[in-house]
Amino acid sequence: MSYVTGYVIPVPEGAKDEYMNAAEIIGALMLKYGATRVVENWGASVPDGKNTSFPLAVKKEDGEVVVFSWAEWASKEEADKAEALMMEDPEMENVPMPFDGTRLIFGGFETIYDKRA
Repeated sequence: MSYVTGYVIPVPEGAKDEYMNAAEIIGALMLKYGATRVVENWGASVPDGKNTSFPLAVKKEDGEVVVFSWAEWASKEEADKAEALMMEDPEMENVPMPFDGTRLIFGGFETIYDKRA
């Protein structure tokens, strides 16, 4: 099965265009280095929770939106190799950071179930 890297990010509401510019650069690099799919999702219905929630996890502040992003890879090895190559790619220097990166959450996941209509 595939491997997925996922990201949950608090982004200022007014920085959507700047965020998408960054996503375009990073997404293109992910695809260049082996991702089979890259998806960006702008929060539309992301409720606050009392114990757990996406907003709590990223310490969302007023005026921010939670973004959920993910990339699909053939394997963890492919994702790890791509990450190393991306960090060396000069194009990474052109990526704007329109959010507080200290509150970005990320991780890698082995796909254990995947059914489609």
